Amino acid sequence: MGISSSHTENGIVEITVDYPPVNAIPSRGWFELAEATTGAGEDPRSRVVVLRAENRGFCAGVDLKEIQRSTGYDALIAANRGCARAFAAVYDCAVPVIVAVHGFCLGGGVGLVGNADIIVASDDATFGLPEVDRGALGAATHLARLVPQHLMRTLYYTARNVSAQTLHHHGSVIEVVPRARLDDAARVIAKEIATKDPAVIRAAKEAINGIDPQRVHRSYRFEQGFTFELNLTGVSDHARQAFLDGDHARQANDG
Repeated sequence: MGISSSHTENGIVEITVDYPPVNAIPSRGWFELAEATTGAGEDPRSRVVVLRAENRGFCAGVDLKEIQRSTGYDALIAANRGCARAFAAVYDCAVPVIVAVHGFCLGGGVGLVGNADIIVASDDATFGLPEVDRGALGAATHLARLVPQHLMRTLYYTARNVSAQTLHHHGSVIEVVPRARLDDAARVIAKEIATKDPAVIRAAKEAINGIDPQRVHRSYRFEQGFTFELNLTGVSDHARQAFLDGDHARQANDG
């Protein structure tokens, strides 16, 4: 359980997120994901990274229970910094990062996906930012890389989800496949990239980042400032607790 990585054939590194049941990642997990991704890029044997997940969905975002259990703002600051570090690690990784998304991809999951180079998704995948409903703000920077501006605003204000098929329509998801074929589909693209000259691919990644019009690190940290402001006023705490109370009620009804 946690963050693991493995080298496969031809310089392909697979990094797996595994925090049952929904991959709500604790603050330490975000830092570990950043370390694994950065380390993969720094390894001269690496040619491409595949970021994937186990469990019911790709990522449910940060672990809200960890924040609610803590007193003061240490857990919130750790989660904010951890997310920023992990998102930046995906964006700045010296080799291309392919994400394989299944099930739900929420909050911090969108941050990871929006900073990746290539997105493959299963036909049951959905993407969304529930931040407004949780008393937080963030990852609009990354959602804006996946959908057009006005759709991004609609999704952000309403906390609605959007399907993998919609993202494929807009060109941000390269391929939508049945769940059982997801890992294989990501590996096919990874193998294709791995056959290229690694020096050229690494230069290409640096060059593409260099011409990117959006300074993703700064804009995301700007968003996080409003999250902290909402926490200082107590708005976020009430919103998180309302969600957790509702989640407990839903689990009880399911049982």
